[in-house]
Amino acid sequence: MSQIAYTRAASLPGMLRERLMVLDGAMGTMIQRVQLSEGQYRGEGGPKGEYARFADLPRDVKGNNELLSITRPDVISSIHERYLAAGADLVETNTFGATTIAQEDYGMAHLAREMNLASARLARAACDKFSDTDRPRFVAGALGPTPRTASISPDVNDPGARNVDFEQLRAAYLEQALALIEGGSDVLLVETIFDTLNAKAALFAIDEAFELSGHRLPIIVSGTVTDASGRVLSGQTVTAFWHSVRHAQPLAVGLNCALGAALMRPYIQELARAAPDTFISCYPNAGLPNPMSDTGFDETPDVTSRLLHEFAAEGLVNIVGGCCGTTPEHIGAIAQTVAPLAPRGVQAARFYREAG
Repeated sequence: MSQIAYTRAASLPGMLRERLMVLDGAMGTMIQRVQLSEGQYRGEGGPKGEYARFADLPRDVKGNNELLSITRPDVISSIHERYLAAGADLVETNTFGATTIAQEDYGMAHLAREMNLASARLARAACDKFSDTDRPRFVAGALGPTPRTASISPDVNDPGARNVDFEQLRAAYLEQALALIEGGSDVLLVETIFDTLNAKAALFAIDEAFELSGHRLPIIVSGTVTDASGRVLSGQTVTAFWHSVRHAQPLAVGLNCALGAALMRPYIQELARAAPDTFISCYPNAGLPNPMSDTGFDETPDVTSRLLHEFAAEGLVNIVGGCCGTTPEHIGAIAQTVAPLAPRGVQAARFYREAG
């Protein structure tokens, strides 16, 4: 980690105490708007012609958004820059599914490291372009949940069946974390957690990556409540989820995805009570799915921003942003509406492990 990177990471806690910070919005929603073809996913028509190696892949790759960091970096960079121009302080790397486990579905597990490294470098370049002395911008290296779960059987007829184990998850996340650190991430974000055991594998791997790299970054941990029961898919309440991951001493803990902000309120309130000594993040979907909408979700920017303004006014959050269905317009509206508000106060009794 360079001295500049260390300074950025070290500045985050102070900034979060001073003001609400804004995370970017959906990457997938913005990619869908570009309407890329199968050939374009493979690199056809890109700014350069050096990716002909993907022309003869035996299976379709359209929808493998992480591949675009290699084949169409211009598309990914443009999305990052639009979110930064809208007012985002942190942008996520295009790596939600960039693990060997997730990439096996496309026969591209061998490209996972390259995807993470390329994605982190694209986000780093965009943030550096928009940063200045008064307002640095931060890269959040994103580690998604993987399409396989260590806690839940994929076979309804065999509750004990599993299609992945802790060691496989640890190895996949270790490769991802090391590449995200090397590529210039300021923070590592373990997000959209529906299985806490998967998240524990990610956190274990991240700690291992810190030991191997000799550098420690802040961590944000974000779970997802899947329905009105107020539980993650593997069965934990929000409070139980927090107590399962707090050993990692994250900079922030929060919720994202699944429910829109209106339905997420009681669970953010619960988390804020359970974690008085940790910053709270919240980046919900733009409401519920709506195939008739331009973004595929219900809420317009004014609705999402109004709801997150209410969270901030109630003193619940430190980081706000958007997940599925949100756009630069949503993030711009959120940034504008929370700007006058103070961040949630955090007790100083216990704090996250220092970056270094």
